[in-house]
Amino acid sequence: MSDIQTWYKQVPMFTRLWLSATVGISLLSRFGILPPQYLILQSYPLFKQLQLWRPMTAVFFYPLNPATGFHFMLNCFFLYNYSLRLETEQFKQKPGDYFYMLFFNWFLCVLIGLLIDLPILMDPMVLSVLYVWCKLNKDVIVNFWFGTRFKAMYLPWVLLGMNLILSSGSIFSIVGILVGHAYYFLKFIYPQELGGPSLIETPMFVKRYFPDVSGGVHGFGVPPVGQRVNQQQQQGNGFGLRHAWGRGHVLGRD
Repeated sequence: MSDIQTWYKQVPMFTRLWLSATVGISLLSRFGILPPQYLILQSYPLFKQLQLWRPMTAVFFYPLNPATGFHFMLNCFFLYNYSLRLETEQFKQKPGDYFYMLFFNWFLCVLIGLLIDLPILMDPMVLSVLYVWCKLNKDVIVNFWFGTRFKAMYLPWVLLGMNLILSSGSIFSIVGILVGHAYYFLKFIYPQELGGPSLIETPMFVKRYFPDVSGGVHGFGVPPVGQRVNQQQQQGNGFGLRHAWGRGHVLGRD
């Protein structure tokens, strides 16, 4: 038990809160303490009955049963894996920026979910974070099924293709990719490569609440030279399952 407590305390704040809320709300629903019909995203009770918690619980809640339990555990693993990496690597010294990225992705997931009637948003939210990690670490090599290897930039599309072939859950992958790409494009491509104005800037009140950490600058997308050398020596694993995503594992972190 002490080992679990030690591990839990070492998980960075936003990843810890996101994972804890996901596991907690899903288990409370599984045991009948929270009714599932009050946790999903639906426009009528949200706007007509002012059940304002639904956009948030729709991201945390996942219906647990013998048929979905394994997929839920994989989703939690991917959530932990990619959120932790972004929070401790690319956003290590800018916690406010990471919080704002999560907020932006959540907002778009909710908006699209209302437009196309997606009641559960855990899958697209997790994939949107995976997509951002893959774009910021696009040259990292990941492994997939049967020993296939490719750059991380291709991982979301490989997973989409697997879902198109093996399941009916491709809509979750499509939404996650769209949301992740919207953030990456507006935050990095448009202002840095196309010369446009910065359209996603973390508000100052968020920065005051989650201030930047001093002690160096951590770059986005292209790591420092020393890290580039380390990344060339790294390897990863990936899995493609129904409504589930590959695990892009940075080489050398087994």
